[in-house]
Amino acid sequence: MKATIIIPNINGKGWLKDSIESVYAQTEQDFHLIVVDNGSTDESLEQARSYCGRPNFTLIENGENTGFSHAVNQGIALAGSEYVVLFNNDAFAEPDWLEQLIRTADRDERIFAVQSLMIRHFERELADDAGDYVTWMGFACKTGDGRLASRYAKQRRIFSACGGAALYRKRILDEIGVFDENFFAYFEDVDLSWRANNAGYKCVLCPAARCYHICGASTGAVRYNAFKSRQSGRNSILLPLKNEPALMLLVNALPLLAGYLLKCYKFHRQGFGEAWDAGMHEAFAILREGRLGKRPFRLRDLPHYLLMEVWMIWNMVPYLWYRLVIVPLKLK
Repeated sequence: MKATIIIPNINGKGWLKDSIESVYAQTEQDFHLIVVDNGSTDESLEQARSYCGRPNFTLIENGENTGFSHAVNQGIALAGSEYVVLFNNDAFAEPDWLEQLIRTADRDERIFAVQSLMIRHFERELADDAGDYVTWMGFACKTGDGRLASRYAKQRRIFSACGGAALYRKRILDEIGVFDENFFAYFEDVDLSWRANNAGYKCVLCPAARCYHICGASTGAVRYNAFKSRQSGRNSILLPLKNEPALMLLVNALPLLAGYLLKCYKFHRQGFGEAWDAGMHEAFAILREGRLGKRPFRLRDLPHYLLMEVWMIWNMVPYLWYRLVIVPLKLK
């Protein structure tokens, strides 16, 4: 089996069936499809059950929302394929999407993740996500959000793949670990890619692997709501603490603190302060209990740590351009 495709679902009745059908319409048919349902209370669970008679299809029913990370880890645990592919329940793939992802990964054994070019479903001239990145201030951001999709026509290395539509090499997942369930949802894909970068692997964008994404359909969080604010309050602390060695954290302490305080101020001004604070306290509890799961420092990875440091400093340039010129940051 070449690939295992995992679709996490919660209350996706309006789009899950079309998402699954776009997977079954692929030119590359050497895959196993796993749908992981996280306690849906709408018709989407019955929609998923209707596929149970198909070959190479598995449905996992959790009965409650266990989080994105736990759900996809369940699918990964069942995967016996060379690649694992994550696909959102509100995304719809072009017929050669999987073929293009696999072709790109096959070219280089050091490629850990291949990012699809995710395009806005209702504004198909605009990109949704062409890969994620982290700045010196600890901000995790999407590349290309709301910009012309035609800008992203060339394959290139990226900091992180977005777990909404990405391929991962199973052998490297077995080495560095799967998605961190402390993150529950959001930033867990950036954490995973950062771990791979630290270990000397790389993530790339494959612009020929195109899919269309509604964005935030399951969580209702196109921008922010209480749920997403809580995840951000927790995961914004965990992300750098888990992936930056101690000396790197010391060097970056001031920009990281400034970035966190800026986000804290923003969420409070937007009316989500209580949810943000709850997430922050969850992060402190994880740290107190020793559940961070930080990988040990390895001297042989020093060049990779240095690359990440330089990359995050450089990423302030596109971030500031996007926030000051393209989509100004609103603090009120």
